[in-house]
Amino acid sequence: MEAVLDIYERAYEKTHPVVVVAESPKQLISQARLGFTDSKGVRYEDYEYKREGVVDLYLVCEPLVGWREIFVKDNHNRLNWAEVVRIVAEEQYPNAERITIICDNLAAHKPSALYEILPPDRARQILRRIEFVHTPKHGS
Repeated sequence: MEAVLDIYERAYEKTHPVVVVAESPKQLISQARLGFTDSKGVRYEDYEYKREGVVDLYLVCEPLVGWREIFVKDNHNRLNWAEVVRIVAEEQYPNAERITIICDNLAAHKPSALYEILPPDRARQILRRIEFVHTPKHGS
């Protein structure tokens, strides 16, 4: 954990951003019954809900500049994670020389997945610019 904390202590460098990528599954629900107001003006709500599935939220943030963005994906797999990494490297930090990405050590966090979504030369170009730092188990 000290290695991760040391990275958070680095001074800000525009060409070497420190970015956190985290994800969380979220249940989607809808309201099963509409509330109503009785003749005396009392509002009644029924808190029954209908399950509408699950999505995965990816939070990408750069703590030293106070910036964050959230991406919604259908699930949490290596290809969706790779797409988020691609967005970080090519769209959010296209001019950064080196990007440090801090993430937890999940099975879906496979840098090799970039080769499944991109041509090999483009995937390699991205990976040459990224330093992955994994938080320890139960440490994030």
